[in-house]
Amino acid sequence: MIDNLAKDNLHGRLRRDRNALLWKLDGLSEYEARRPLTATGTTNLLGLVKHVARVEARYFGEVFDRPSPEPLPRWQDSNGSNLWATEDETCDQIIGFCRHTWEHSDATINELPLDTPGHVPWWPEPYADTNLFAIMLHVLGETVRHAGHADILREGLDGRTGLRAEHEQQIDRGCGGTPGR
Repeated sequence: MIDNLAKDNLHGRLRRDRNALLWKLDGLSEYEARRPLTATGTTNLLGLVKHVARVEARYFGEVFDRPSPEPLPRWQDSNGSNLWATEDETCDQIIGFCRHTWEHSDATINELPLDTPGHVPWWPEPYADTNLFAIMLHVLGETVRHAGHADILREGLDGRTGLRAEHEQQIDRGCGGTPGR
């Protein structure tokens, strides 16, 4: 009974935060979505969305021997390119990849009990052997962290913040109508 409650709660929060992350692209042009927004030039909204989808595809796919139906490069060959959109990847393609990944991940979560063993080959021993519960916590943490990054980046672009449109926050205008500090 408690396992189902925990699983449903974690899964519900994961779905909520996935949608919040994806909402950060809402209404942006291709240029705005992929525009570098940090001093290093390596962080943009579309790249964050792609990164989180790839993370989820690996953890709910490979870890439980349920490979993603979407092609993924081998994790051993990671060169950081999952952090940005390449020239030939459009917003629509990356959003489509997200949605396919979510369907696959949701099927894994729905079909497996929380204590299902998994193996994360890129984690060091003795942590590589784990279970669905630990992976759900890990992926939820990654999603929340990057949704927070996306919230800050989107606010810098046009002032939009929040989990979704109906909960959008207004920028604090402080004294004299200037943004608060």
